[in-house]
Amino acid sequence: MSALNILVLNNLASRHKDAITAVMPDITVTVTDLEHAGEHIAATDILVAWGWTDIRPLYLAAPRLKWVHALSAGVENMTCPEIQASDTILTNSKGIHGIPVSEHVFAMMLSFTRGLNLLGRQQQDAKWARVPTEEIHEKTIGIVGLGSIGREIAKKAKGMGMEVVATKQEMTTEIFVDKLYKPEQLHEMLAASDFIVVALPLTDKTAGLFTLEEFRAMKPTAYFFNIARGAIVRESDLAIALQLGVIKGAGLDVFENEPLPADSPLWAMDNVIVTPHMAAISPAYLDRAVKLFVDNLTRYIQSREMFNIVDKVRGY
Repeated sequence: MSALNILVLNNLASRHKDAITAVMPDITVTVTDLEHAGEHIAATDILVAWGWTDIRPLYLAAPRLKWVHALSAGVENMTCPEIQASDTILTNSKGIHGIPVSEHVFAMMLSFTRGLNLLGRQQQDAKWARVPTEEIHEKTIGIVGLGSIGREIAKKAKGMGMEVVATKQEMTTEIFVDKLYKPEQLHEMLAASDFIVVALPLTDKTAGLFTLEEFRAMKPTAYFFNIARGAIVRESDLAIALQLGVIKGAGLDVFENEPLPADSPLWAMDNVIVTPHMAAISPAYLDRAVKLFVDNLTRYIQSREMFNIVDKVRGY
């Protein structure tokens, strides 16, 4: 294969650049930001960026571009009609998020069941008072979307003595899941769960999936967690469900509009934990992401089957 020009729209450490250029001679890695990417795009063969980056203007100015890789699992801003209609390969970083995201989910779950969400507020006022507590042991966790993140959550849940149920499009054998539901059985699964975790990609089919109707299908004692994409949930309906006690609480890392507006009622609710889209953040993130990209780059150069090829129409 001839020389390759790789354009990366994110800072890389020298060890990351070295790992990429070590794959074969004549690889050039250019690191820049979106503002200056246009200066390099005409000569680019492979573009590496975050999935929420609107790359359409770059794509239209990239006659040599053969492959676009997302540093994230989501590719919602990378599937413009021109890319969908092209032979350009689109891949993502699915598979590297499970460890930090699953830990984040359980941090929020245990904060609720051990009352840390309330105790943290009391500590600010130097208030010494016990709060109600619960256990997650032998409770049921319902995972909406059983991809790599969902499986890691399921694995940890079984290790903590929980019953695990999940929705999945294909009925497969899952060693950490006690029962699988089809997507059309969502309400049945919601009714059986004490904790619900959304781990779906954002697509035309999943946008606005959770409305007041879905929250009413849950137990009034249930906790809801979203670590996927904010647009999967109708946020105003979630706020109503929390205010009216339709569900007991929510741990939210993603929102319809980010940053979460200061006037959102979610900020002030005692039964809500808000985190600023950081569930996947880890000191090891870029090391894992670059390793995955390097593995795929090797396969690409050798004309072998690549990992994580995204269906550009379905969006995952």
